[in-house]
Amino acid sequence: MNKLFNALVSKRIVATVSALVVIATGCAAGYWQLSRADTKIVLAAHLQARQQMPILNANDRAWTLSEATERRMTARGRYIPEAAIWLDNRPRPLPVGGAGNAVPSGFYLMMPFRLDGGDEVIWVNRGWAPRNPENRETMPPIDTPSEVVNIEGIVFAHPGKVYELGSGKSSPVKNVPRIEQNFDLDGQAKLYGWTQSPFILRLEEAGIQDGLLREWAPLTTGVDRHYAYAFQWFALAACGFLFWLISGLRQYWRQGVVKED
Repeated sequence: MNKLFNALVSKRIVATVSALVVIATGCAAGYWQLSRADTKIVLAAHLQARQQMPILNANDRAWTLSEATERRMTARGRYIPEAAIWLDNRPRPLPVGGAGNAVPSGFYLMMPFRLDGGDEVIWVNRGWAPRNPENRETMPPIDTPSEVVNIEGIVFAHPGKVYELGSGKSSPVKNVPRIEQNFDLDGQAKLYGWTQSPFILRLEEAGIQDGLLREWAPLTTGVDRHYAYAFQWFALAACGFLFWLISGLRQYWRQGVVKED
């Protein structure tokens, strides 16, 4: 046994340390991917539970973010299209199951919505539209009702963020639709000076022919990918161990054969 230990470990310090590094890295990365998958599943279950709660009405009173986040909400009012913001580099929403043809990127249309019977404004993520492949500055054609309408969606703190190079920005112009990388809710309140809800409403309405897609992917999207990555990392750790063990046993066997000769 001592001879085997010496052949596998004592005489192969560098190989042993390298194998331990590979095994530790593979196991750590694999468990991290599993934790990512578990986190998505828990968040999806939490969101589903919040959506089963009674539907809120934005016109009833001013709701706080903690009261309304991830809850379903209805609102009655009128859109303010001249203040729209097109969020760039946003992936196309895909329905449950991931069916559909993926488009590299497009826009989320953020539009303020003035509540009927008051002055409060709530920002609405109306949906996704494809980017013009010939001219990035050309806004996609969409239809916006001019009359008072009823809408329904889910409350979120923000529409999601993307990586943005640089921090310096020119002062935005009021009442002019513009393209942005990220959405600054507080910045819009300061720009317009209106009373504003501390959250955004992501529309869930389907079947409306306004040029926008709202087939939002569930939060569990990507769980299978995390499991696949975890398997790859664990496989790497197993391969590192097997390579270290087999190469050591072969060396031990060869040394035994030489001594017998």
